[in-house]
Amino acid sequence: MVSQVTATFEVLAEPNRRRILDLLRDAERPVGDLVAALAVSQPAVSKHLRVLREAGLVRVRGDAQRRLYRVDPEPLRAIDEWLAPYRAHWSASLDALEHHLDEIDPKPARTTEPKPMKPRRRTR
Repeated sequence: MVSQVTATFEVLAEPNRRRILDLLRDAERPVGDLVAALAVSQPAVSKHLRVLREAGLVRVRGDAQRRLYRVDPEPLRAIDEWLAPYRAHWSASLDALEHHLDEIDPKPARTTEPKPMKPRRRTR
């Protein structure tokens, strides 16, 4: 699993590939839509899509003259599984930090008693 995760990280290291996945996250799209959204040349987008497809991160299907791309979440699940123990560690560390900060600077307790009013001065 680690080698699969490493290979996926290498593919995702390129910012335009991550942007392509972001664009494909909600719906499949043709290359032309990706080119317009990324402001990158069509050959460059096609090259990124080929790398993503070879890594198993996107799938393609033909629709008449168009090729529609969509995300394949399976390789991303492998990354999520690999990150799970680290996420647990970060969460525990953040909880410990919050506890420590509360100890050194406790939040003031709220009082429900009304504040006393100052007497008004009378003017003549």
